[in-house]
Amino acid sequence: MNRLLFFFSALVLLTFSAFRTTLPTDSPRLPNTEPKHIKWLTIQQAYALTQKTPKKFVVDVYTDWCGWCKVMDRKTFSEPAIVDYVNENYYAVKLNAEQTADITLGKQTFKYVSGGSRGVHELAAALMKNQMSYPTTVFLDEKFQLIQPIPGYLEPRMFHQIITYFGNNHHQKEPFDKYKAGTYTKAFQESLTAEN
Repeated sequence: MNRLLFFFSALVLLTFSAFRTTLPTDSPRLPNTEPKHIKWLTIQQAYALTQKTPKKFVVDVYTDWCGWCKVMDRKTFSEPAIVDYVNENYYAVKLNAEQTADITLGKQTFKYVSGGSRGVHELAAALMKNQMSYPTTVFLDEKFQLIQPIPGYLEPRMFHQIITYFGNNHHQKEPFDKYKAGTYTKAFQESLTAEN
């Protein structure tokens, strides 16, 4: 019995020491391999920032129970090319459509309105033109004017096409289909990973 206990203890110690890795104190640090993240703000933070430094807004309108919202967080909003483009060109906002706290923007206050089994926040309803669908991605210009809400899950390539379309003001010059087939293909064809 003692031999078995000794053998088992030695095996455990050997296993731990084999998988333990230590860097000498004089060795260079490994590069930071932590994934990039979109710098999400509250709508109030973004609204205050755009008063000083105007930028467009991309608003992710979601709910806690929305499964496709979570997929979009995991797959679309984690794509490095999307993270870089959004962080550089937009104020990114997460807005829970069912939050109960009041939101004041400038002189206007938006409230939660209860109804049925689920209520909705007035600001979410206004941004989505009362077409309640989750997720919905809403684009606003630098003056907080609505460009367009886009309902539904957006896979990474489509989302990248949309953010560059609005981000570079192509929506003022050409239809989306023409942009997607021509300008986008020339400018961004290699910006997303090969898996998309």
